[in-house]
Amino acid sequence: MADGTKADDLALALEEAIVSGEIPPGSVLRQEHLSEQFQVSRTPVREALRRLAALGLVTFEPNRGVRVRLLARDELREAFLVRAELESLATEIATPKMSAAELEELERAEKRFSEITLELVEMSHAGRQDLELAREWLHRNHSFHDVIYAAAGVPLIERMAKAARRTFLVKPVWATGDDLDELYRKNDLQHRAIREAISAQSPQGARVLAREHVLSSGRLLEAILDKVAAQTREPVSAPAELSL
Repeated sequence: MADGTKADDLALALEEAIVSGEIPPGSVLRQEHLSEQFQVSRTPVREALRRLAALGLVTFEPNRGVRVRLLARDELREAFLVRAELESLATEIATPKMSAAELEELERAEKRFSEITLELVEMSHAGRQDLELAREWLHRNHSFHDVIYAAAGVPLIERMAKAARRTFLVKPVWATGDDLDELYRKNDLQHRAIREAISAQSPQGARVLAREHVLSSGRLLEAILDKVAAQTREPVSAPAELSL
């Protein structure tokens, strides 16, 4: 297998491990360990790490190797602003293009997200936390928006928006509670409003709603971080994979 292909495969495997939280933020990735683990030479390892750095997932640190990035609050807010503009644009473009079949798919994705939102709220009332359930909530959220990207047919905007999702990777934490329940429910209701605007063939309306949804998701994320910080009395950057 050519080194270029090996680098592609390795970069994808590492990206998935970082996104899933298998490799937590702050971890140091050493070339010799990766070379041994994946049974490849150092050349594709170096290339794969460069690609991850270009995505903003890792940073090169002198004399320390490569570290999976943490994200500062200011960077987090900026990333949400960028994603809000990209996602609202994609939603506006998708609205007049959306077929009846795609609208049905969007409604199914919305309902799946609504179901798991209810599960999260019920879990909160029971005083429990389940990081796997929270991750599933995030994946279903992505599925809703991915229907819109597919209908829009704007691959560059889609790539840039999904790259913005990845910048939210930081420490794996989650929080629930009565004070957050309304924010979870609001996130769910915003999906419904976006779908209804698309169904009504209102590109501008859908765009405004999509932008506010992303910014609202940013506020939800910060509320989660504040609660975790208060519980642990330690500063927290952001939850792993929480790209609302």
